[in-house]
Amino acid sequence: MLAEEAKKLIKNQLKLDVTLEVPPDSKLGDFAFACFSIAKEMKKPPVEIAKELAGKIKLSGIIKNAQATGPYVNIFLDTKTIGKLVVGNVEEEKEHYGSSHSGKGTHALIEHTSINPNASPHVGRARNALIGDSLARLLRFEGYQTEVHYFVNDVGKQIAMLVLGCKNRKNVTFDDLLDIYVEINSRIEKEPSLEKQVFELLNKFESGDSEVRRRFREIVEICVKGQSSLLGEIDIKFDHFDYESDYIVNKTTDCVLNELKKTKRVFVDEENRQVLDLKGFELPLESPVLVLTRGDGTSLYCLRDLAYNIDKNKWAKGKNFLVLGEDQKLYSQQIETALKLLNQSSPEVVHYSFVLLSTGKMSTRQGNVVLLRDFLDEAVHRAKVAMKRHFSEEKTEALARIVACAAVKFSILKVANEKTVTFDWESALSFEGDTAPYCQYAHARIHSIFKKANVHEPLLPDNPVFETHSEHQLILALASFQESVRKTLDSKNPSVLVHYVLSVAKAFSEFYHQCPVLEAEEKTRLSRLALCNAVRIVLENGLNLLGIEAPDEM
Repeated sequence: MLAEEAKKLIKNQLKLDVTLEVPPDSKLGDFAFACFSIAKEMKKPPVEIAKELAGKIKLSGIIKNAQATGPYVNIFLDTKTIGKLVVGNVEEEKEHYGSSHSGKGTHALIEHTSINPNASPHVGRARNALIGDSLARLLRFEGYQTEVHYFVNDVGKQIAMLVLGCKNRKNVTFDDLLDIYVEINSRIEKEPSLEKQVFELLNKFESGDSEVRRRFREIVEICVKGQSSLLGEIDIKFDHFDYESDYIVNKTTDCVLNELKKTKRVFVDEENRQVLDLKGFELPLESPVLVLTRGDGTSLYCLRDLAYNIDKNKWAKGKNFLVLGEDQKLYSQQIETALKLLNQSSPEVVHYSFVLLSTGKMSTRQGNVVLLRDFLDEAVHRAKVAMKRHFSEEKTEALARIVACAAVKFSILKVANEKTVTFDWESALSFEGDTAPYCQYAHARIHSIFKKANVHEPLLPDNPVFETHSEHQLILALASFQESVRKTLDSKNPSVLVHYVLSVAKAFSEFYHQCPVLEAEEKTRLSRLALCNAVRIVLENGLNLLGIEAPDEM
């Protein structure tokens, strides 16, 4: 907001379209632009050009001063003017502040989570859901008509194993499924003949055996409902559950296979499998083929996934995102190549690294996992312990789950998608440092100030007073919210937004300790109350985009 306003003033005055940057030190101004390219055109030294241009800039509007420092022109903004502009803008837009409405009238589809419905999810898989949910919130905030999809693998080998493992069992619950899955894996390792029964089940499913299909759907629904309920507890919801089996039942997989055969790139290998030749495309040497079916003719996941992607292209009229673990990079390249052969576009894939155990990556098959359910329960327990140092027992009980969920989400989303998350309980639940409780506490502190001032939503006075360095820096932080939202969505990386929210909380903390609010002279008091309200709105909006609740009291 402020950069655009300053750029417009400079362009009107100097007739130059400059690129403004934020200097590394606030003593060098709020913005700066380099004079190298201008000097080259004018055939003068950059330092000389910087002095000339700084002298020509009129001190008007938001610009308070302009100085040359070497080959740069440094721009200093007027605190009172930008305060009135930014705080007034926040007051006007409220819950929409920060949005550029770039998606208005446009559709967006995002598929995330899509874990096998064969057990309760572990915390490593939760990173997919957290990133996907934040991106969905950002898309909606920007005005996109957004649909969140979950692709249910209800007919893969893992589900067939689970169906076999549940044979002759009654009243199977969601919590039973992981143990059953681990047990059947162990049995198959000891009795390889059981694997034949697994493939027989799959064959019967694809052949239209109604009883087998009923058993598959029964087990899958237990898991889908369990996973939905668990993720719903941390406010992650889906608009559509799309089932792989539908593409078998309606013969779409057969159609896709036939279309691929028309490319003359499908061949039958020595195991009687239908295989797509990907030689000649820019793929790693180890991936020259994509196996589409088993030897018995039953489809593999990739064939159903191709059919699903073709459907998603019909549904998605704008953005089309897919969140996948980094271990799926090669697979997603193969699918993208196959879709190109079918003259179909691919979704924008958002890859992420994993949350690891000390013993390595989590594996549902082997059972060495930390379940999300247990992880959340532990988070609540630890939140209660941490909060008792700061709050009454009554307040601790009321807020523990809110703080716990926030701490988990914030700590995972804080790390850039491509980096591994190492979760640390003590730092995640701290009320100091780069944590969710720190940001939540800043929001609650503002409500406490309002309560003491006996105001609900203080508004900016006609002639506000903003003078201090702390106020100036806080106003600058608020002004950059929209840019932060844009960068987050462009990079599809929620960590950008996390660090922005932290910067606002830190700037508010500095302001709070340097600038008395309730004890200030009346006009200054009213101005600072309005500034606090603007911070409240920005913190609320930012935390909401991360799926985090901002409590009024802590």
